[in-house]
Amino acid sequence: MDKFEKLSGIAAPMPLVNIDTDMIIPKVFLKSIARTGFGKNLFDEMRYNRDGTEVPEFVLNQPAYRDAQILVAGDNFGCGSSREHAPWAIADFGIKAVISTSFADIFYNNCFKNGILPIVLPQEAVDVLMKDAEKGANARMDIDLEAQTVTTSDGEVFAFEVDSFKKHCLLQGLDDIGLTMEKAAAIDTFEAAASQSRPWV
Repeated sequence: MDKFEKLSGIAAPMPLVNIDTDMIIPKVFLKSIARTGFGKNLFDEMRYNRDGTEVPEFVLNQPAYRDAQILVAGDNFGCGSSREHAPWAIADFGIKAVISTSFADIFYNNCFKNGILPIVLPQEAVDVLMKDAEKGANARMDIDLEAQTVTTSDGEVFAFEVDSFKKHCLLQGLDDIGLTMEKAAAIDTFEAAASQSRPWV
């Protein structure tokens, strides 16, 4: 997993509330356990017409937001079923941070495990960031995980809270496997000792 330290990118505004995981990645696409390849189906039912053509009004189809790395969303983002494919699709599209007033718990935790920073801010702050995102590709937001700040294109700064352990994992690029591999030497020592004391195992 890539480290997340600082991000300067285009933010896409998506003010809808209660965007659930089936809206993020419809169940018809849950045919693989690989983490890649889902970006093209992110928000599929909102993003494409039935004939496969793009819906031009959808924010991520607009030229200014095709390369968005930040999503500013409405309340209760990631609700619904607990599919890990949702953060996989978001990450595969290239979005590295999602800002909202609240997230569903399972989705929130899955984001950290997949290199995405979910940022919770008060409604007043999200309203300002939403307006800033509406400026398009000329307005870039800055996110500093170490300092725990989001800065608008006009220089307005908002501080956010994040669990210290989750912050450490993102800064170091550690998912669950990476955390385990940090203990590789201790695991090898234990296994070697166990093999000697219990050779029949």
